[in-house]
Amino acid sequence: MNKLRFAILISIVTVSGFSQGMLLPVIAILFEQQGYPSSLNGLHATGLYIGVLLASPFMEKPLQKLGYKKMIIIGGFLVMASLFAFPVLQSFWIWFVLRLLVGIGDHMLHFSTQTWITSISSDQNRGKNISLYGICFGLGFAAGPILTSTAAVNPNLPFIISGFISLIIWGLAFLLRNDFPEHQVSGASGSTARFKDAWKLSWIAFFPPFIYGFLESSLNGNYPVYALRQGFSPEDVAILLPAFAIGGIIFQLPLGIISDKFGRKRTIPIVLFLGFVSFAAASFAESFILLLICFFIAGMVLGSTFSLGLTYMADLLPKHLLPAGNLLCGICFSIGSISGPVIGGLYMEYVPGSNFFYIVAFLLLIVFAVYAFNRNEEEKTVACKQ
Repeated sequence: MNKLRFAILISIVTVSGFSQGMLLPVIAILFEQQGYPSSLNGLHATGLYIGVLLASPFMEKPLQKLGYKKMIIIGGFLVMASLFAFPVLQSFWIWFVLRLLVGIGDHMLHFSTQTWITSISSDQNRGKNISLYGICFGLGFAAGPILTSTAAVNPNLPFIISGFISLIIWGLAFLLRNDFPEHQVSGASGSTARFKDAWKLSWIAFFPPFIYGFLESSLNGNYPVYALRQGFSPEDVAILLPAFAIGGIIFQLPLGIISDKFGRKRTIPIVLFLGFVSFAAASFAESFILLLICFFIAGMVLGSTFSLGLTYMADLLPKHLLPAGNLLCGICFSIGSISGPVIGGLYMEYVPGSNFFYIVAFLLLIVFAVYAFNRNEEEKTVACKQ
């Protein structure tokens, strides 16, 4: 793999994560200061993921016609233009539309970069490359909230700074040489047929992206409410949640290398089971220190679930189905991101004495069971890839 191309691609992903990480807390704080109810604030936050879902069915054909470079340039421009539009168009619902556009643009970036990296990576280093991809997005996402402090100086400042950073990195995309995904030589070539084939061959690989989306959104959306009800302070929550993210960032690359060596089929079930144990232990932990340890360990093993699922999908699919497989990964992640806060909120509201960690541990146990009872999926796809 060309090192300059890979460096530019992961730089683009880092800035995409940075803009997403900035938008969530900045807009939430601004709306809270303006007196919007928390229900509307939460609904507004789903705009980015709704944009991903709306755009997903229409991504594959443009990528085949335009190529990776042009899709990245269009997506980057959409994100950059939307960021600069936030200070100019001051309206609740216009901002929702801008969030949708950011979601569409970010999905174009991620879909193009993910497919490009998975297609040009070898079987021996695919896990490592996708792990680096995940690390860069995670670092950007974690750094984005830093701009919330600039909103106190001027509410428009976070959007302007993020927009200019996006502009600089967007310019690097023009240095790339365009490339196109592989086409199927024979057989059914319609989008519906490719989606069906990708699902049949790699359906089991789409559970980890769903899990990651569910965890990311429910931990940030539901757990703070639950923690405050349990007597923890906002300062405690501000330490616990980053512990999960830091654990994921630190161990993303080691897990990627381990999965390259021992295979995703063996690594993913172990990761899911250890995640189940971590959250099951958290449900009994009453002290802050024990919870911090549980969150960090959970982040260590589960912070890589998206990249592991994405890499496993690439292991299972022939190259001409990688665009469809990447889209399905993004769709499953978005479904998890949207359903997480909704399911978690309903559970805490209507189940007496509910423990937030029970529902997370139960979900992880179910998906672990699916992997444990599905041992031959990889072997069934070997003939299709040859």
